[in-house]
Amino acid sequence: MYSWIWRHLPGRAPVKVAGAVLLTAAAVAFLWFVLFPAVDGLLPFDDVTVE
Repeated sequence: MYSWIWRHLPGRAPVKVAGAVLLTAAAVAFLWFVLFPAVDGLLPFDDVTVE
């Protein structure tokens, strides 16, 4: 998968590295701000009982 992305990014190596960093940052931002808050209520991590 990584080689497929690398082959399809335009430009020489420095431009490809910048594009890969931007793709990674976009994926992390999507997970952090969209996906994780959407599934937060479905996860059992808030059911903590301390006695």
